[in-house]
Amino acid sequence: MQADARVDRQEDSGATRMAVMLTIGLFFLWGLANNLNDVLIAHFRHAFALSDFASGLVQSAFYLGYFCFAIPAALTAQRFGYKATVILGLLLFALGALLFLPASAAVSYPFFLFALFVIASGLAFLETAANPMVAVLGDAAGAARRLNLAQAFNPLGSITGVALGATLILSDAPAQGAAAAAAVRLPYLLIALVVLAWAALLARTSFPKAAVEGHAGATSPLAGYRQLLRRPRYLAGVAAQFFYVGAQVGIWSYLIRYAQAALPGITAQHAAWLLTLSLGLFMAGRFAGAALLSRFDGARLMRLFALVNLGLALVGSVWLGLPGVVALVAASFFMSIMYPTIFVLSLDGLGPLTKPGASMIVMAIIGGAVLTAVMGLISDLAGTINAAMAVPAFCFLVVADYAHRMRGKGGAA
Repeated sequence: MQADARVDRQEDSGATRMAVMLTIGLFFLWGLANNLNDVLIAHFRHAFALSDFASGLVQSAFYLGYFCFAIPAALTAQRFGYKATVILGLLLFALGALLFLPASAAVSYPFFLFALFVIASGLAFLETAANPMVAVLGDAAGAARRLNLAQAFNPLGSITGVALGATLILSDAPAQGAAAAAAVRLPYLLIALVVLAWAALLARTSFPKAAVEGHAGATSPLAGYRQLLRRPRYLAGVAAQFFYVGAQVGIWSYLIRYAQAALPGITAQHAAWLLTLSLGLFMAGRFAGAALLSRFDGARLMRLFALVNLGLALVGSVWLGLPGVVALVAASFFMSIMYPTIFVLSLDGLGPLTKPGASMIVMAIIGGAVLTAVMGLISDLAGTINAAMAVPAFCFLVVADYAHRMRGKGGAA
């Protein structure tokens, strides 16, 4: 009997380890999808002869998917459990990637935008469920360690996405029309196959009860939204997140375009490696920020980083050249702590309103859709891409003001 019990425990432990590994892999997958968009903007701009505003609609379509499905994802996770929500998200993710094939055959930019919307709708389900699911896959004492490990795979996926796009989509002799549309088929077909395989592995793997069971009788998160709208401190956090995500997505979306305008002769493919460097600095900033946040107040550190980025964005907006490129690449290091720090500060003290509060903060990433489009419009009207960098400069000013008002009220993110 004791031997049988030991075997059962070993099997349960092995299954849990497999569940943790598969869940951590999700963070890599959505990081890859997010930052592949930055390559698509440069590619579609040339392929379809688009303006900066029109090419920026890649991010608008993508983040609109997040916005529309954040609350449905939270309700699905509550009703059917984390595992089912993740599998649904992966299936939508794969469907969106497969839609790139008929979009390519049709040589249709609106069709591509719809495919990106479907991908993002799947990612909304993934992100809503994967973070809490990591926490319940094992003992409570190790939850923070598991989540930190999982988060480390997200920027790694982002770097891989840009490298994949630079290698398979961009070229030194860019094409237009049908030939350019065909360039996206292989990478998105590969992504779809990997995502479907991941969904199949998840479906066949045993997960702990806490990751599988829903809570049909629990109070709906919709019930708390009216109360949240009466909390000015919380709403300030949502606004700060809106502007921060807008700044991050805007800088990364137009970095290839900016580098080509600032450094005559550089190709989109070579400029994409500058974006890869930016993401590497962002990942380094995550590790450095984690160390600093263990010693310093989170809001004060974020205020310092936001003010540094305000200066770097202003350099990028007035100096279209190598200094501007260096400034915008360097900004990624200081952006690294902002999203999680704002997230923690916003939810502090919400108690039972924490779950609906978290979903509204996820919805705030619609800033990536709105402000990227605004940047494209400013670039088109001004006739120069550096003018658009005034938008992230303003965004970092908003974040710095929020951090100033929150100093002393939050620690490590």
